[in-house]
Amino acid sequence: MNGLELFLLGHKLIRIGQDAIPRSGFHRLPTSARTILVDVFEHPGSSISEITERTGFPQSLVSSSVARFREDGVMATETDPADRRRTLVYPAPGVPEKGRRQADTMTVDGVLATALGAEPEEVAEIVAVLDSLARRLSNAPI
Repeated sequence: MNGLELFLLGHKLIRIGQDAIPRSGFHRLPTSARTILVDVFEHPGSSISEITERTGFPQSLVSSSVARFREDGVMATETDPADRRRTLVYPAPGVPEKGRRQADTMTVDGVLATALGAEPEEVAEIVAVLDSLARRLSNAPI
């Protein structure tokens, strides 16, 4: 597998994952806003400039998205005590736990079976491999 193949696989997995998530406001968000949301959940306590650097979006887009998420109660911000010019961004209290509780009630088995045209036994094997990969990557310094 080369880098392009891995990249394309990642995009296919994203689409399968999105299909497995119950329809919500998350699906109506523009891709840029979803990317910013995921970045903050993966890197809580980041500054606007750090989010801008990681996502590649203009600072004005990141700032306006964070402001909207803050108004919606999804994110919280605070002034960086070490540098009062910077704003630090966090998931709002309780939001990650609520998302995890909802995610725990969902499985990807049906969506994978449809996407792959696979039987339940094969889907179970694939899910086990994906679980293993997810655990390994969760500790990777990416």
